[in-house]
Amino acid sequence: MSRIIEVVVSPRGEATVQTKGYVGGDCLQASRFLEQALGVAAGDRRTAEFHQEQKPEQTLSQPQ
Repeated sequence: MSRIIEVVVSPRGEATVQTKGYVGGDCLQASRFLEQALGVAAGDRRTAEFHQEQKPEQTLSQPQ
């Protein structure tokens, strides 16, 4: 799944940052620069993806 950071600005100027395709705390790191640039957060809602465990990376090697 591709990773997306979506920023929606309402007509009132309120911005919402939503990440898609991130698992666990990676979404917080990925969107941190936007949250810092946009100002003080009024709220934080974590999705089901946030609570999923990250799968460890697998390394494959061929027998020699």
